[in-house]
Amino acid sequence: MAHYAADCWDAEIECSYGWVECVGLADRSAYDLKAHTEKSAVPLVAHETYPEPRELEKLVITPAKRELGLAFKKNQKMIVEALEVMSEAEAMELKAHLESEGKAPFQVCTLGQTVTLTKDMVSISKEIKKEHQRVFTPSVIEPSFGIGRIIYCLYEHCFYTRPSKAGDEQCNVFRFPPLLAPIKCTVFPLVQNEKYEVTAQFISKSLTGAGISHKIDITGTSIGKRYARTDELGVPFAITVDSETSVTIRERDSKEQIRVSVEEVASVVKEVTEGQSTWADVLWRYPTHTANTTDD
Repeated sequence: MAHYAADCWDAEIECSYGWVECVGLADRSAYDLKAHTEKSAVPLVAHETYPEPRELEKLVITPAKRELGLAFKKNQKMIVEALEVMSEAEAMELKAHLESEGKAPFQVCTLGQTVTLTKDMVSISKEIKKEHQRVFTPSVIEPSFGIGRIIYCLYEHCFYTRPSKAGDEQCNVFRFPPLLAPIKCTVFPLVQNEKYEVTAQFISKSLTGAGISHKIDITGTSIGKRYARTDELGVPFAITVDSETSVTIRERDSKEQIRVSVEEVASVVKEVTEGQSTWADVLWRYPTHTANTTDD
């Protein structure tokens, strides 16, 4: 574990290489601010002012530096630091030992040993204090993401192949979830037709206005090849213009199609790609469409 961290956690993804670390989370606590404070002698703290003053019972630990110095010489500083960071339970247990026996063993982790303290070396008490604010050193959690590993695993998890309609070749597909897909949909006329191309351009403007990333293809390539091309890019939806008033929307993985009016198409794509609805939701609301061609 890193020297600056109080604790660390890793997130891993399973891929063909096995489990690989993709995210590291380090609890840096207040390491950085305390280090700057120590070197600069400037307290880097935050202040939270209370609406009303609060009376709080505070644990007060006062090491007697003179007595500790006489007894432990160069180790005095580490013993003082260990005393000041004791928990309340530890402090009260030490106080009880000192009061009953006049001395007590005290473990100093930085020294790696146990020393014996006497009653005159430390004062431990509880006091009622009125506070107007809370003063604290902020802590921080530091996340570190391996974006290259995450994207690689996304590609690997989403890739698959399926046979073409004719069955003579395997088609590559990326099943990117609509929310993650960089291109949300494609728009293309079924055939090269000026009226269809005008409708496709209108839909493209509507999608742009709705903030939906898309590609428009008005080439004369067959519809099946255009579907295959967009499937390989991981585009979840393909909008095919086959009339001037309504269009079909094809879902990449199931290859199911619905028919939607030209005016509605942008809003339907937007709600599905943003996770407001699922494909099953819109499949239930809109009429399905069966392709009459041999292409999917």
